[in-house]
Amino acid sequence: MRAREHFQRAMSLLLVALLFHSEAAYAWGNEGHTYINRVAAQKIPASMPRFLRRAIVEIAYLGPEPDRWRNPAEFALKNAQEPDHFIDLERVSWLDSLPKGRYEFYRKLYEKRAGSTDHPDDYLPEHVGLQPYITMEVYGRLKAAFREYRQLKAAHQPTASVEQAIIFYAGWMGHYVADGSQPLHTTIQYNGWVGPNPNGYTTQHDIHAQFETVYVGANITANNFSALVHAPERLKDPFTDYIAYLRQSNALVEKVYQLEKAGGFRDKGTPEAFEFTTQRLAAGSQMLLDLWYTAWLESAAVPAPAGSPAAPKPN
Repeated sequence: MRAREHFQRAMSLLLVALLFHSEAAYAWGNEGHTYINRVAAQKIPASMPRFLRRAIVEIAYLGPEPDRWRNPAEFALKNAQEPDHFIDLERVSWLDSLPKGRYEFYRKLYEKRAGSTDHPDDYLPEHVGLQPYITMEVYGRLKAAFREYRQLKAAHQPTASVEQAIIFYAGWMGHYVADGSQPLHTTIQYNGWVGPNPNGYTTQHDIHAQFETVYVGANITANNFSALVHAPERLKDPFTDYIAYLRQSNALVEKVYQLEKAGGFRDKGTPEAFEFTTQRLAAGSQMLLDLWYTAWLESAAVPAPAGSPAAPKPN
């Protein structure tokens, strides 16, 4: 019996070590991503389609989906979408505003890299991160699917297939929105303080997983922050508003380190750490709900006809 207990303890310690030192940190872990999607889905208003309001289980399941694509067994998939989970805002502080297009962003980064003599590879897109771009691209897919749903309904055509697409896009987008509410997914300080460290913050590569996975999984449920999420509001400019959301998250990076230094994420943690974490989870649910709601409202607009100045030219 002792030998078996020793083996189980050794395996548990190995699992924790692998979790803490993994280079591919997963924001909020399985539980946090599931909770953020679930709470947002529970708050979908009656003015949005009934099938979506009834898809809480499916949307919650899809919260962690992009992390399921990060298995080394699927190298091409993992390699291609790793930068989608983060953006190191310190690396783009020289930009007055981020361009709305992914390729325009690439161009800015490569121009900066070409003129840099100090760590030029810091400006490679895969090192900076592409978090807002994948989020807005999935948002566009969701809005287009909502538009198709409206058109099929108006024509009295079957909508089951497009409903499935909408549920998938809504859940898929939730993962990246949740990533954005975790401050350590917006910074070069993502897993241990780097550079000047006058406050003596941890430099160990375990703060990321300890905060978002171990602490959340052991201490927080969806019910702890559901009441913090209110009815959705229409965003004036989804891209601009989403960037502001990321910057608000980035402003809290040092707070995460302060809480860790005070033992806030150890075992049961502290009341301050609990409040901070539930507020960040709620922020993710709120932004997700607002994006869903805005996509639904915007889908009612008639798109520009092909060949108009607003439409892209064919190759």
